Amino acid sequence: MKDVHESVMKMWRLFLSSIGENVESTEKAFSSWHFEITKEGADNLANLVLTGKKRATAASLWVETYDHGVIPKVGDFSIITDWAGQAKCIIQTTKIDIVPYDEVTEAFAVIEGEGDGSLEYWQKVHLEYYKKECRRIGKKFTSKMPVICEVFEVVYK
Repeated sequence: MKDVHESVMKMWRLFLSSIGENVESTEKAFSSWHFEITKEGADNLANLVLTGKKRATAASLWVETYDHGVIPKVGDFSIITDWAGQAKCIIQTTKIDIVPYDEVTEAFAVIEGEGDGSLEYWQKVHLEYYKKECRRIGKKFTSKMPVICEVFEVVYK
């Protein structure tokens, strides 16, 4: 894996060792990434995961497909980093729902753990984020834009 902080591979090795596996023999794989598109946002959201408040994330299906060509699936492992790329924890995806932006639920907003946990807050902050991301990939945001609602659990800190 190129361009990852040395802490990412160290955390992956420690995690595998904790479950009786190692890098050479495991069939498990991971991706490594940070939340958000700003340092403040990335670092804050990583800390919310570490405290257990944030147990979900929401991404635009259009952007994920554009940037990565694949979407997350149940069972995937991700090493969450801060903005600088320093590994903070490993999460495993436990549920994926793809719904239009205007059908994201209050229950999902609560487990996403941002702000006051309300759907109103979720819509406010995500609307601006999704508009920026859509512009970046040459799309126009609509209320029917598909959102990947990903629920996860922390499996290693």
